Amino acid sequence: MKSKKRTVGDIVEIPLGDETHTYAHVLQEASFGVYDCRVHEELTMEQVVSRPVLFFVAVMDYAIKTGRWRIVGHSPLDLLPRRPPTFIQDAMNRDSFSIYENGQIRPATREQCIGLERTAVWDPEHVEERIRDHYAGQKNKWLEALRMDRGRPETRVN
Repeated sequence: MKSKKRTVGDIVEIPLGDETHTYAHVLQEASFGVYDCRVHEELTMEQVVSRPVLFFVAVMDYAIKTGRWRIVGHSPLDLLPRRPPTFIQDAMNRDSFSIYENGQIRPATREQCIGLERTAVWDPEHVEERIRDHYAGQKNKWLEALRMDRGRPETRVN
């Protein structure tokens, strides 16, 4: 089987394992914008890009290279959704933060990172599970595992 190449602007179909699927837009770096739709039928590219983005996520290349996520179209680059920034929390110092945006990392405070997702590259299976969990109205264990750590407890001096 010939390996497929990931190209910014491609639109992929993501199977959800129950005869439904959704779509995602291939963005810069490893990012995807996953559209808010769970359908049985094929949508036109115009219908896909008119949907709101459910979430943005970076995904391992094998999602496309192996054909797991099938490329079904391409759109002009001016139609690409813009990925929001993500946060990085230092594993050794949980009170140290950065923000990753457009390939750049800058220092940040914990407060500036609240509401952002953690910078991570997901396996496609976990993204599919996250989508199914969203439509089932339940928490996703992978997303929960990436939540911001609380850091050290505050100490009080009396």
